Amino acid sequence: MVRGILSTIHARLPGEAKDVDIWKAYRSFYAGSPFVRLVKDRETLYRYPEPKPLIGTNFADIGFETDPEKKRVIVMSAIDNLVKGSGGQALQCFNIMNGFDEKAGLWYPGFHPI
Repeated sequence: MVRGILSTIHARLPGEAKDVDIWKAYRSFYAGSPFVRLVKDRETLYRYPEPKPLIGTNFADIGFETDPEKKRVIVMSAIDNLVKGSGGQALQCFNIMNGFDEKAGLWYPGFHPI
């Protein structure tokens, strides 16, 4: 890993929750956030969030896995700490504060092709 931040969070669920319930909650919460992507794909190379494909982007990828036996969810997130973590975040806030399109100057697919 050249750069980026990868975090893992373990949380207990109050009861049983299916993947679809967690998907709905995340999709609802991040509905208006153009730079947040939900990642969970069982068939491709990047099944969970990983910093490498985010290099040079302002995206934050979030993924999860449930553990029904222990009634918990494991949430993973990844960002490029040089773009989303600093400069890109500042530009995104500037755009919002000054009435510009939130994505102006930030909508870039990244350096690493998927």
